[in-house]
Amino acid sequence: MNVFQIFLTSLFILSLTCTGQADLNLYVKADAAPQGDGSRDKPFRQIDQARDAIRKSRQNGQLKMGESATVHIQPGVYEIQKSLEFQKADSGTAEAPVVYRATEPGRVRIQGGISLNPGSFQPVRDASVLERIPASAQKKVRVCDLSQVATGSFAEFKRSYRGVPVGPWLYVNNAPMTLARWPNANADNGGWATFSKAVDKGLPDPKAKDPAKRKLHPGAFVFDDPRPARWNLQEGVWLLGYWTHDWSDEVIRIGDYDPKQKIIRLAAPHNYGIMGGTWGYQQRRFFALNVLEELDAPGEWYLDRKRKQLYFYPKGNLKDTSIVLATLTQPLLKLQETMHVRFENLNLEFGHSEGVSLRNTEDIELAGCVIANLASGGISVNGKQNTIRSCDLYHLGTRGISLSGGDRKQLTRADNRAINNHIHHYGLFQRTYAPGIYANGCGQIVRNNCIHDAPHNAILYGGNENLFERNEIYRVVMETGDSGAFYTGRDWTSQGNVLKHNFIHNLGGGDAEHVNTMGVYLDDCDSGDTVEGNVFYQTGRAIMIGGGRDNPILNNLVIDCPIGLHIDSRGMTWKQWNDPKSSGWNLEAKAEKMNYKQPPWSERYPHLSKIMHDSPREPLYDPVRRNVFVDCSKEVAHFDGNVKKLLGKFEIEHNLAVNTRGVSQGIALTKDLKGFTNLSGSAAKPIPLGMTETAQGKLELHQDPSLLTKQIGFEPIPFDQIGLYRDDYRRELPE
Repeated sequence: MNVFQIFLTSLFILSLTCTGQADLNLYVKADAAPQGDGSRDKPFRQIDQARDAIRKSRQNGQLKMGESATVHIQPGVYEIQKSLEFQKADSGTAEAPVVYRATEPGRVRIQGGISLNPGSFQPVRDASVLERIPASAQKKVRVCDLSQVATGSFAEFKRSYRGVPVGPWLYVNNAPMTLARWPNANADNGGWATFSKAVDKGLPDPKAKDPAKRKLHPGAFVFDDPRPARWNLQEGVWLLGYWTHDWSDEVIRIGDYDPKQKIIRLAAPHNYGIMGGTWGYQQRRFFALNVLEELDAPGEWYLDRKRKQLYFYPKGNLKDTSIVLATLTQPLLKLQETMHVRFENLNLEFGHSEGVSLRNTEDIELAGCVIANLASGGISVNGKQNTIRSCDLYHLGTRGISLSGGDRKQLTRADNRAINNHIHHYGLFQRTYAPGIYANGCGQIVRNNCIHDAPHNAILYGGNENLFERNEIYRVVMETGDSGAFYTGRDWTSQGNVLKHNFIHNLGGGDAEHVNTMGVYLDDCDSGDTVEGNVFYQTGRAIMIGGGRDNPILNNLVIDCPIGLHIDSRGMTWKQWNDPKSSGWNLEAKAEKMNYKQPPWSERYPHLSKIMHDSPREPLYDPVRRNVFVDCSKEVAHFDGNVKKLLGKFEIEHNLAVNTRGVSQGIALTKDLKGFTNLSGSAAKPIPLGMTETAQGKLELHQDPSLLTKQIGFEPIPFDQIGLYRDDYRRELPE
């Protein structure tokens, strides 16, 4: 802001004070005249000008604490070259927050990228480039010279990376485009190439003569398809692969290719090696990316980083097309130690970082906002009493919303909230452990969200006293295995978390033979979670307790899942259960860090406080009561040998296994299993329990409360209260 603008702003604020108007209203318009003063007639051009005007008016005492300030942002695109930052000085009060509001919802876009003119994309004339592009695409690919619009140089890809690649990234018509790849995303086998023979796993071999092989090193594998011979490996070709585990993805450059032996050697090691052994599919999979020779499908693009030439295969006529090259590597919106500020109905899009970063903030609210088309996450929250309400988050390279805060050691709640948000199509770059919502710390609230279409977890959590209720989750875990829609693991101290009245359905991925996709996955001795009143439909293993304790499983309805409930005893059989040298375990040490034998922990979690004197390796105190398992195809409940021996210590009662039509094959019931009653219907008189789909594709639940109450005392689940709802910021529900 120049001296003249400061003078105008001060004059405007002074005029409001002199006329007796206590509250401050400022106006912003993207195409306003340069010398605006923030008034309705002479609005600012940039949002940060309004922020600075409010800050100055507070410093001058012209806008007193307790008097509100509202910034009215008119439709337009607000391109930024650095984060829009807010600090402690930009705070409001609980009674009079500072509000940044779009005057027309959905028509204010804060953008961290360059808008490209469709007319700048021309046919490719360079013969050396054309001969590398497949013949079928040569006349369709267009090129844009970025040298006039992109200053500086473009960074090169690293030899290996997990998650966000180097920028920039191309977005067309509000969607990310695909970096030229093989196989194409719509090819057979889900767009994956596979191999089944590693000639060098890349794991350390202490007996190797070559010193380089005594430590972790790049692996190599046989790939029978001759396709790599077409690629220019000197320029660089990268492979995104699940190299050993279906829950660990990494992008690694090809180091070398032997066309005679058909061996690909990678340029960097993978932490778990190549085909190091896993629970799931034996074949491993990958796809190649950043390959000009594979620019052969609509929506694909390639950037010559040295010459600044952007090649793009459009899906149709480029006229009137919106094209954005996302370049900003900072959060679009960044708040630090700020309090009592609201952002309403804004679109934050097109950046090569995350959308919103809240650090040590209090009572910040984002309501009715769109956070989309970002290379990293949507919103990260650290602080207390912050709220993300009725927002849409999609086309994200990593996670959706991250909530943290509170004091775990003192069990002081943060009360951050993610409520009524629609989160989908995330995990585009980091395919694993990049959830729709991540919650940690103490006392986060995750309620009435809808999360769908992602390769891995929907909700990943840890910490204490977090509440997850009335969320709808579907089409997640779509390309991974040994994973769950809800996931937490390897921690005795993750206590007091409640998963209640969620609807989890139609999960994908995994290995059908092992059934290693889960609805709720309490992994590796995780303890202290309550799973109550949830509906599971077609989820693989609905509920899996991996050796943990103090996990009440209450009043859940499991429908059409291969395995309803799984409890194992891995703490009794895995030597690393408390080994400080085993990565991530150290269960007792984690508890000691929390002073778990002293208040408030000993009072809140009495079983945990005595665990080392109470058979710590056994999965005790997991009550299983009033659950209903309908038409499970493999097993109603899977208990391993040790668990079966311990059933006398388990509280298992009033559970129901149902065969709705009484079919003789393909539906599992229990055999003399403690605490379970079998119930069978017939084809003529089926038991009215289950899920049906309407002509409009909506799922409807049939839970016949009178039947269930009579049989086991089941409490009806408020199914109609699950998922998104209409409010002042979400006027319509997605179809």
